Amino acid sequence: LQERYRKALADSENVRRRTQKFVEDAKLFGIQSFCRDLVEVADILEKTAESAAEETEPSNPNPTLKKIYEGLSLIEAKLQSVFAKHGLQKMNPVGGKYDPYDHEIVCHVPAEGMQPGTIALVTQDGYKLHGRTIRHALVGVAVESQE
Repeated sequence: LQERYRKALADSENVRRRTQKFVEDAKLFGIQSFCRDLVEVADILEKTAESAAEETEPSNPNPTLKKIYEGLSLIEAKLQSVFAKHGLQKMNPVGGKYDPYDHEIVCHVPAEGMQPGTIALVTQDGYKLHGRTIRHALVGVAVESQE
């Protein structure tokens, strides 16, 4: 009878711990789909800021375009700080090893001065939410050239 009581007590404790872990994960990762959508907006904002930066050349001093670029840069910086505040981080895989859990190969690049299997370029940034990959980085991996 005492043994059955201990087993029942241990089972209820395990259920309580599992439920608590489930609730904690739901709190951390409940914003995952929202983050995926915001990451796409961040990409558009980054591309727009890069495009505006290319247009603001010293030879063409357009004050309106320069102010637009500065505004876009401030918005982008604020968005990245909000991402960091909520545990969303941009991956920077260039120079690192390919990891199928974090990266998706979209092309192979000749390994000029790089070790084969190393990430040579990133075509789309990847993001992690509290260490969990929510969007894979689209990468080009260095391979040995076959001549």
